Amino acid sequence: MNFKTSLLASFVGLVFAAPTLAAPKNIIYMIGDGMGPAYTTGYRYFKDDPSTKVVDPTVFDSILVGMAHTYPDDDTVVTDSAAGATALSTGTKSYNGAIAVDTHKEHLETMLEVAKRKGKTTALVATSQINHATPASFASHNESRRNYDDIANDYIDNKIAGKLPVDLMLGGGTKYFIREDRNLVNEFKDAGYQYVDALSKLDTLNKIPAMGLFAEVGLPFAIDEEPQRLTKMTKTALSLLENQNDKGFFLMIEGSQIDWCGHANDIACAMHEMDDFAESIKQAKAFVDNNPDTILVITADHSTGGLTLGANGQYRWERDVIAKVKGSAGEIAKALAKTKDVKATWQDLTGLEYDSATELKVKEALSQGPKALSVVVKEAISDASFTGWTTGGHTAIDVQVFAHGKGKEAFIGSQNNTAIADKLIGFIKK
Repeated sequence: MNFKTSLLASFVGLVFAAPTLAAPKNIIYMIGDGMGPAYTTGYRYFKDDPSTKVVDPTVFDSILVGMAHTYPDDDTVVTDSAAGATALSTGTKSYNGAIAVDTHKEHLETMLEVAKRKGKTTALVATSQINHATPASFASHNESRRNYDDIANDYIDNKIAGKLPVDLMLGGGTKYFIREDRNLVNEFKDAGYQYVDALSKLDTLNKIPAMGLFAEVGLPFAIDEEPQRLTKMTKTALSLLENQNDKGFFLMIEGSQIDWCGHANDIACAMHEMDDFAESIKQAKAFVDNNPDTILVITADHSTGGLTLGANGQYRWERDVIAKVKGSAGEIAKALAKTKDVKATWQDLTGLEYDSATELKVKEALSQGPKALSVVVKEAISDASFTGWTTGGHTAIDVQVFAHGKGKEAFIGSQNNTAIADKLIGFIKK
């Protein structure tokens, strides 16, 4: 037997032996909403040390294993977050807008529900409202992602073997959980959940079940307020989950607002969301290293904005321009509308020169309102950094798959997004 034949035989043996290996006890599933390959590439340049010749790798580079196909179960090719999350949570494609239901609007069992039935502790963490499309597709069932109140109700009403579906929830959404018609927070408290309503109180959570809602809807952008709010929630979640249950846990963590910044075509906003997500991944990766019976799988539901690094026919991307920006375009626009010194405020918050052409655009936008002013800010930063965008929506490109820990080999290669869910559900059911 020659070397190539021997190597092939060894590989085939490894592949077919893999299913017999013991499944990981703990599952950490991280979803960077809207995080296509251009985002992880841009983040590498954004974080690079300019004093060295070689571009430094990031945490993403160390655990990349494959790609996933994101199309929904219709003829659009381009998925939304609901259909994407439904595929990633149930292993079944569905229509855009579907929350863990199939094309006939019948309920699909999610991996969180499977985990709960198997006796695992379950948790959801997000920077969006906790009943937004991605987390919702793990713990609720609805024909439309827009039915936020009904989805929130499911977090109480969708019992699994007589128990509430999610043991730990951290994110935003008080608008949907404390309403005139129903106060779900009080219902959670009555069910024995510890509750906090401010990120500054996060460390006071000391037991499960627990719930933390830190904003009326989604949390503020990382660039505007708390640069590592997802990282802090991740650290708390892992601390609470560790040694919680001898059957292990299922934890889904979403970097929700990578997508929101992409929709806005706000590159500085997006890079700061990527940084928070990357730091959260480091927390999860360290947990896996200390708890080898755990698998970490990371992917995206789709890519947003058609982000490109290099635009307007120029062979360059100026990350230093982006690094100088001190706020999201929306917050910069608000500051410009209030200030008495537009030039100084522009230069301070964008890091860009306030030349005559810029002055003309800003003055015109000031008369039109904050939305127009925000567009001027975003376009100026994109133009100066040579950042390109093709859309304010989603795109159909494949997204990356990352894995670390026990069973990571199962996710190597090009695969349908449903295959990721199928493999994780298979681990949970073992």
